Amino acid sequence: MSRRTRGPWAVAFAKLARNRAAMASLAVFLLIVLACFSAPLYANWAGTDPFASTLDAVIQIDGADVAVMEQSTEGLGLGYTPIGPTWRLGNYFLGADSQGRDVMARMLYGGLSSLLISGAATIFTLILGTAAGLVAGYFGGITDTVLSRFLDVLWAFPIYLLAISLAIVTISQGISIGPIEIESGSLWLPVIIIGIVYVPYVARPIRGQVLSLRHSEFVLAAINLGVPGWRILWRDILPNITTTLIVFIPLMMALNMLTESALSFLSIGVQPPAASWGTIIQDGQALLYTRPLVALAPGLAIAISVMTLNVFGDGLRDALDPRSKVRLGRD
Repeated sequence: MSRRTRGPWAVAFAKLARNRAAMASLAVFLLIVLACFSAPLYANWAGTDPFASTLDAVIQIDGADVAVMEQSTEGLGLGYTPIGPTWRLGNYFLGADSQGRDVMARMLYGGLSSLLISGAATIFTLILGTAAGLVAGYFGGITDTVLSRFLDVLWAFPIYLLAISLAIVTISQGISIGPIEIESGSLWLPVIIIGIVYVPYVARPIRGQVLSLRHSEFVLAAINLGVPGWRILWRDILPNITTTLIVFIPLMMALNMLTESALSFLSIGVQPPAASWGTIIQDGQALLYTRPLVALAPGLAIAISVMTLNVFGDGLRDALDPRSKVRLGRD
């Protein structure tokens, strides 16, 4: 009896499953995602509103009433210091911030915003970058020249400088293009801004692959047979760059998460009352010497998430195409 040959996808995912570092990273990242999506359940169970100031809140610890905002014991004793970590789930596990809000609940809600923004921005970038790369690489000529020069202009700007410039312009008035209106506080603003600035990082390698495929025998045969260009792009070229797009997903999510956190830290990303890991780090700046965990916890969450995404992305790249040279940095 002949042994059934496994397909390339089955072989690739079998190789990925044997990569312990990649699978462990994926498991950790999925745990973070699951925890963040449970934010409403946690806040409801803890009986706290992570977006409302609770300066006069009192909680019970070991049967004793403890104020969330404690009288300062430093210097002249003026002002208040938020309660530190209680290490009790549902009871200010990571302590409170300067407005008496539950840091754990805000961490989960902030992570939810960061994950949604980075994920949506990744999809937005892949759609625009793939479309630009396909059109430029396949049609060539003046189309390729115009698109390539436009991508070069975007590529010439430092990523964070371009993102900050776009955010400052749109943060006060939002975006209004014909029937499309996006308010200044909408989460769609950082999605669009981050999605746009990383388009060249996807479009350029896609264009290079399409240029190579454009001169392959099966594409030339389809052209000579009179197959429409859109059909060749959809049926012949796009399936051959699918592995590259899949590899881009975790790597772009990691970059987008860092960019979103930086914008939110500078107050030009996620706007109140919404929260993200970047805004929580900003809230914890003034508490670094008294309650450092307010800023350290979201910082660690960002570092772990980005690290797991990068390790998984490397494993995914090795499994799908060991010869792949996908790079997100500048040459």
